Parts: sequence; C-alpha cells; structure tokens
Amino acid sequence: MRSQLEVVKRGVHIVVATPGRLKDLLAKKKMNLDNCRYLTLDEADRLVDLGFEDDIREVFDHFKAQRQTLLFSATMPKKIQNFARSALVKPVTVNVGRAGAANLDVIQEVEYVKQEAKIVYLLECLQKTPPPVLIFCENKADVDDIHEYLLLKGVEAVAIHGGKDQEEREYAISSFKAGQKDVLVATDVASKGLDFPDIQHVINYDMPAEIENYVHRIGRTGRCGKTGIATTFINKNQSETTLLDLKHLLQEAKQRIPPVLGELNDPMEDGDAITSAQRIPPVLGELNDPMEDGDAITSASGVKGCAYCGGLGHRIKDCPKLEHQKTMAIAGSRRDYFGSGGYRGEV
Repeated sequence: MRSQLEVVKRGVHIVVATPGRLKDLLAKKKMNLDNCRYLTLDEADRLVDLGFEDDIREVFDHFKAQRQTLLFSATMPKKIQNFARSALVKPVTVNVGRAGAANLDVIQEVEYVKQEAKIVYLLECLQKTPPPVLIFCENKADVDDIHEYLLLKGVEAVAIHGGKDQEEREYAISSFKAGQKDVLVATDVASKGLDFPDIQHVINYDMPAEIENYVHRIGRTGRCGKTGIATTFINKNQSETTLLDLKHLLQEAKQRIPPVLGELNDPMEDGDAITSAQRIPPVLGELNDPMEDGDAITSASGVKGCAYCGGLGHRIKDCPKLEHQKTMAIAGSRRDYFGSGGYRGEV
C-alpha cells in the first residue's frame, strides 16, 4: 500500500483499483475523490455477482461533485440492470450487438465427449491450431490433473486457479503472455479481465453451468478483429437448460449445431406441441398466448429468451439462476431468523 500511495501523492490522471483496496484507502483518508469526475466499472456484472455491490456504493459516497459512471460488461443479467437503475441517474444503455451474444469472430465447435475420454481427446484438440491455447475447467482439481498430464506428454503448460498463491499466478500469466509457455490451464479466474494477445484456441474442458460464463470464456479469443476457435466438450453431465442455451447461442451466431444438441426437445421452438397433443376449444384457441409466440414476447419486452440471466434456451419461469438466487435468499432469511446455531428461543 505504501508504494501505491507514493505514486498517488505525486498526482495521477487515472487510478485503476480493486473495490476493496480503493475503499480501504478512502476510509483511511489516504486519498480522496474530490476532483474525480469519472468512475468506470469493468466487468460490472461480475463485481455485483461476487458481492461487491455494497463496496461500490460506499465508493460512490466519496464523490463530492457530479460524476459520470460507466458500467462495462459482455453480459447484462437482471442483477446488474437493477444495480444500474438504483445507483445511477437516468442510465443510458448502449448495446454493441446483443448483450450476452457470442463474438462472431469465434468459430464455435461443440463436441460430445464421454467424461472418461475427455483428457485423452484433449491432446487431439491441441493439434487443431498453433499455440497459444487456453483450457478452461470448472474446478481446481481438474486444472491440476490436466496440467500434470500435459507436462508428462511434453507440452509446455502452466496453470492458474484460486488455490495457487500470487507468485505462482503471476509467473503463469507472464510466461504465457511472453510466449514461453504454449498452454494455460485455468478455472474461471482467467475468463474475465485478463487480456492475452493472439489466443488461437480456447478449449472448454467443462461446459460451464451458466451460459454467460461460456460467453466470457470464448471471448478470450477472436479479439481485435482476429478470428479464433473455441472447442467445447459436452456430455450427459450438463443440464438440459444449459445445453438449450448453448444451442440457441450457436444458432444466433450461425454456427454448426451438433446432432446431440439438434435432437434436444426445445420448448422455445415448439409452440404447437400442445395444440397437436389435444384439441383446444375455439374460445381458448382465440386467446393471445405470449408463451406460444416467442417473437411476440420478444417484440413486447425487447428481451430474447430469459429476462433474468439472458439465456436464449429458456424463459424466466425455468431459469436455473433465478431458482438458485431464490434458494440462497430463503436460506439467508432462515439463518437470520433461527441464527447460525439452529433455533434461537428466549427463556
């Protein structure tokens, strides 16, 4: 902190900070925002998702004059939209393409690979393009296993995840950026906020549970007008909701739909299924049903697919993310009522 303060005291035009460190410096009155006119939040959805909303609001309170606030993100789920409405004055939304859409410069290839065959097939996928290649996994154990496997096979690889210390992470990132290492194996810590130049190929060893994480991951390649390849392994471990979202994302980007996704029963496409299954009385048949007509609900609300998370393969009533948020809220309210140690009675 001392070295950072020395730089700030000399006078700066721009400060780039994490919310925690900035809040700390402001609370200790080591710096102030009296002359600051612009506040930019990069990956704003991620900051709100990770629970930094209160920290950001505290930073807002330190501004003395009028400010302009800019929120940048590749995806705009409901949570960040609500934050923008409550924290900003008359916010203006600027969309470059659809929020949450995949980059059209990325060739998306989705392949069905059995769980036990994935690590062997990984070597074949690495032959598709020259390095550098980025491999994403869902958990730390898989990152370590793949890293070890690639080293044994003679591949120059490094790994980063939340369990590694800062020194290991910095070495991995700097050697990968410098071209000394060909492959970086990582969890979602590398899916946002890190800019690696000229990534040729992104491999999703595990398909993420939420489609917005998939969009962020494949966005590591195909940057600045260059084209890139994203290969994703899927199997029966993925939920049908996630696969339907992926199918619609591929359709929107005009990519090849693999047969395993094409065969999925899609409620968004098949509005006439109920009509063919049973006779509907004329009086009910004349009713305007927005659930049957996907285009009607889109034109009315301006929202494709799910209004909460932005997924294209389901509506808000089937949203797994919303369901998870509700479960967490209920669990939180139960803890508040009963206390962490169970029932809190009075004697």
